[in-house]
Amino acid sequence: MNILTIPLRCARKKWLRTLSLFCIFTLGVASIVALREVSAVVGESLERKLTSFGANIMVSPARETLTVSYGGLPLGDLLLDEGHLPHADTARRIRSIEFNANIAAVAPKLVTMARIGSPVGAAVPVAPLPVAVVGVDWSEELSLKGYWAINGSTPGGATSKTPEGALAGHTVAARLGLAPGSVVHVNGHAVTITGVIGATGSDDDNVLLADIGFVQRSFNLPDKASFVEVAALCAGCPIDDIVAQLRAALPGQDIKALRHVVEQRMYSVHFAQHLALVVSLVILLTACAMVVMSMLSAVNERRREIGILRSVGFSRFGVFTVFASEALLVGVAAGLVGHLAGHGLALKVLDLLHMADVAPPVFSPAALALTTGGIAAVSVLAAAFPAWKASRVEPAAALVSL
Repeated sequence: MNILTIPLRCARKKWLRTLSLFCIFTLGVASIVALREVSAVVGESLERKLTSFGANIMVSPARETLTVSYGGLPLGDLLLDEGHLPHADTARRIRSIEFNANIAAVAPKLVTMARIGSPVGAAVPVAPLPVAVVGVDWSEELSLKGYWAINGSTPGGATSKTPEGALAGHTVAARLGLAPGSVVHVNGHAVTITGVIGATGSDDDNVLLADIGFVQRSFNLPDKASFVEVAALCAGCPIDDIVAQLRAALPGQDIKALRHVVEQRMYSVHFAQHLALVVSLVILLTACAMVVMSMLSAVNERRREIGILRSVGFSRFGVFTVFASEALLVGVAAGLVGHLAGHGLALKVLDLLHMADVAPPVFSPAALALTTGGIAAVSVLAAAFPAWKASRVEPAAALVSL
């Protein structure tokens, strides 16, 4: 019998206590691993879903303004150059940055003005009104505007009959009497209103949205965009890095991060991750408390054994090592089994949550080794005080009851 076999013999002798301690630690490790992996995937999924509530980076041409006044009376600012971006080249450059995997959507906008009257065949004609006509890329725009409630269909959809279709904002539709199927003239071109956007409380209520290619042709602005909205995923890297790369890819353009949007999204993502961290710490502390209580109980039960070990020549460090080794064995076993169980549990939970749009966590041998080593170290630290207490037992005092 030596210092290595004694912990194994003790664990086998008190197998029920060892098994209960192993189960407690294994459940704790499995819960922590599952929470960590699920929170990481949920955080990424949450941020991707938040992109449907708008962009967080704005790319626009650098514009010059002139403050006009006369006789000390300010007359406002004069825009010297309306400025446009090259549509295709700008989108290509944005998609080509190093962190392109973090770009969820690139939504160009071409903003123009037109006078639009009542729809064709209206019972009560309305005088033409100036209306902003905004050209958009429908696939990108709809990914940013998941909150739209559309009465009708989007242009080019399954029920749309014409490519020259448009969506009308709530306010514009009310003022002009527009409804799905109405036909209006935009700069001399007939346009079918395929749907009306429900009230959003944003600028979308006051505009007519059409395909950007159609607006470019209708207003003789080939390959032009007024600005580009970019939805970037910020969890993988700082938003400042993405903005810096966009500035390098688009020199001379005005690129701004919408800080309040970024902060709100990251708060939501971090809240989910921090909540999982707090729960994990509570589970870990509970497991450590159980180790301390179990080892203290073992010390009280084995005072005679400790006295025998001391009397046959075991040093205090040797007795300390015996109890620390028992905790180490339980920690290693619980770390291995708990990590594997936690990974499997995480996959099952993600499947139940229908997180198919985000890549599931991949099993990592390095993570398994890190978890096992960490839990082994924690279990030894938790057992340090009981082991120290055992090492302080005097042989004479322990053997007096024999």
